[in-house]
Amino acid sequence: MSGLTIDHGGVISVDPDELRDAARRLDRVASRIDAARVALDAAQRIIVDTPGFSAYVDIVLLWGAVQHASSLAEECREAVSSTLLMADVYEYVELRAEAEMLAHTDPAAADRLSLRAERLGASDDRIPTMAAQFEAAWRTRRFEGLVGNPVLPGLYGDVFGLAALVGVFSGFGKILPGEMLSGRADRVTVAPVKTSSPSSGPAGLAAAFGRMPTAEGAQVAVEKYSYSDGRTRYVAYLKGTQSVGWGGREPWDLKSNAELYTNRRSASYQATLDALAAAGADAGDEVDVVAHSQSGMVTGHLSMESEFDVRVQITAGSPVEPTLDPDQTLVQLRHTDDPVSALAGGGSPEGTGSSDSVTLSREGDPLNTIEDIWVDTHLLHSYTETAEMADASGDPRVEALDEFWDDLSDAEIIERTEYHAERVQ
Repeated sequence: MSGLTIDHGGVISVDPDELRDAARRLDRVASRIDAARVALDAAQRIIVDTPGFSAYVDIVLLWGAVQHASSLAEECREAVSSTLLMADVYEYVELRAEAEMLAHTDPAAADRLSLRAERLGASDDRIPTMAAQFEAAWRTRRFEGLVGNPVLPGLYGDVFGLAALVGVFSGFGKILPGEMLSGRADRVTVAPVKTSSPSSGPAGLAAAFGRMPTAEGAQVAVEKYSYSDGRTRYVAYLKGTQSVGWGGREPWDLKSNAELYTNRRSASYQATLDALAAAGADAGDEVDVVAHSQSGMVTGHLSMESEFDVRVQITAGSPVEPTLDPDQTLVQLRHTDDPVSALAGGGSPEGTGSSDSVTLSREGDPLNTIEDIWVDTHLLHSYTETAEMADASGDPRVEALDEFWDDLSDAEIIERTEYHAERVQ
């Protein structure tokens, strides 16, 4: 839809086990078709061998049905073979990528995974070749529109191309397992500036981004959802960079950007923790997050190292990709021509998070105009348009989020508080 790509992120678009399960089902279909072919062939022989019977049956049509069933069964079996090969290719990519990540924290486990990948690759020489081809194609398309703008060649090339190179080669675009923020954040104060009681939760991605703080100066909104069975959950909405200053009163500034990207604790991260605490969230509570730009980095570390139980995070234009557990769902909105998103290095070949995790990507502004100097493709309104496209796509991976939206709307009470944070000067 309008250039929107919906997948799991990275090279792997479908879980290998799901592919193998699909191959098994298709193989059963092939067997049934083949059984039907045998029955049709037997019927044809009986008709031909019975005097006078062929006058009542179109033998030519029956023969054609036998041939068609035979061809269809063969096509199914070829599809089974191709699907199983694809599953092996995806598993090969997955094993190598996971081994690369574990090399930082568990070298022994990394070696075991590398050995499994080598054995899998040795079982069919097509597997490493196809994996390399898929990775090459993925690396080519992940920055589409970021370079080559004829109107602003210096900007969309030297400058924005550098962002992609930084993301790919610095290592900072991927938060690896075990990586935690270091240092001490600048002191901040956090105060509530607006309260309300929404009648329901957001009903889709675009609506979720529409719940960003609206009060003047507010950077964080926290919604507390209380249910009839006594449970509670929280959803935090975090704005992106609010100032191009460095170390002033505004925590969401370029200093925090630099600190978070290089794995240092920032004022914006600390302010988010303080706002959640002020809203009543305790260690172990479920805190899901909707975040734009810089706050995608806040969210990544919130999900990987905080005491909160972050199960769902929805980010737009984040400069990083976290490494999530299989029970954590990440919905990433990325524009291939967004230089801030490019700092994530195009994501990782293996993707991240649960099987329900999804990456929604497109070229935010395919038209080459002088207005591109404003990098409109990174702004929240541009990503909201992408969210609207995803909501309207009918894609089952997007519709899988309906369970999340429905649970939010099932809450008896929703309490929303918007917070303004400042550095202590």
